[in-house]
Amino acid sequence: MPLISGRLLKDLYPGYILVSDQNPKTSYTYKDAGVDIDAGNDLVNAIKPAAASTRRSGVTEDLGGFGALFDLKAAGYNDPILVSGTDGVGTKLKIAIDSGRHDTVGIDLVAMCVNDLIVQGAEPLFFLDYFATGHLSVEAGRDIVGGIAEGCRQSNAALIGGETAEMPGMYADGDYDLAGFCVGAVERDEILTGATIAPGDVVLGLASSGIHSNGFSLVRRLVEDSGLGYDAPCPYDDSKSFGAALLTPTKIYVKSCLANLKAGTLKGLSHITGGGFVENIPRVLPKNVAVEVDAGAWTLPPVFDWLRTRGNITAAEMAKTFNCGIGMAVVVAAENADRAKKIFEECGETVYTIGRVVERAEGAPATVVNGKAGDWGYTEDWTAVSAGKK
Repeated sequence: MPLISGRLLKDLYPGYILVSDQNPKTSYTYKDAGVDIDAGNDLVNAIKPAAASTRRSGVTEDLGGFGALFDLKAAGYNDPILVSGTDGVGTKLKIAIDSGRHDTVGIDLVAMCVNDLIVQGAEPLFFLDYFATGHLSVEAGRDIVGGIAEGCRQSNAALIGGETAEMPGMYADGDYDLAGFCVGAVERDEILTGATIAPGDVVLGLASSGIHSNGFSLVRRLVEDSGLGYDAPCPYDDSKSFGAALLTPTKIYVKSCLANLKAGTLKGLSHITGGGFVENIPRVLPKNVAVEVDAGAWTLPPVFDWLRTRGNITAAEMAKTFNCGIGMAVVVAAENADRAKKIFEECGETVYTIGRVVERAEGAPATVVNGKAGDWGYTEDWTAVSAGKK
């Protein structure tokens, strides 16, 4: 007790109570602050079977350690180059959250990473996820990670680790974000660089499953303006709800592309994501060539036609925002086009011949998308969309 000139405060002021004399405050826990460690442990236990289902050669430890180990020699590599990539799902997550459907966005997460690895000739080896939320729902988390595991199985990548972060105050209850990290490998002398692409080569297009995971800020704006809810019948496919249709997961092209890589038919691959044809195809081209894409080579899928008409979107905006029905562009020598197409189709792909490689004049665009009246539903000729001027 404090002293004043040698006397206790209690003696001078009988009613005085020092804070330290009061009963101790309630003992707080992490859960009181909004973080439930037990729920996190429950989620880890719930997802272990899903992670185990993705096990492949090279994996040396089970889920749950501080770090994940992978043995490249056991995976069969002699002189490997590692290729890594990271990505997310974007605002497509808002549709999953608002519609209460969480079982497909994990596939999107894996797809956006592994499709970027395969374009360099790399086989995806292992995947890690980062799942951040305001309040952890074990049920939703199990669905999300179940989707991630499904994406890993489709691409033969092992789900060997991840992080779940419960952050109240950072995210509203029910909100969450996802990030994915994937590592692949390719033998040093088999890296796909696009360096051999030359005039006369053929460009094939592998059909997409829908919007994939790009352009959803615009998609959500158009849905909001339409007045339709995600539980309403889909306006372009009345067999399912609007939310379910929009959440169709991104197609994973790993197995079909690996089959053609092993057959030696490929010169270049371009994953068609944000930026569409005009931004992505130039990334794999030598500076002396360009690609001409014929928009009339395939029919614009219904989801894109709905977006086009609902938003009065120009052809140029469509070609640089969405995949417009082609999720992967493939460059092959003309003499290998039929063989490559057959291999893709045997792997379940729908394949179109969408363009050709031509000489590129100095200062000319690297990719041009040509269209005419009727292509993609437009009633007037539209000016060629191009990109890659240097």
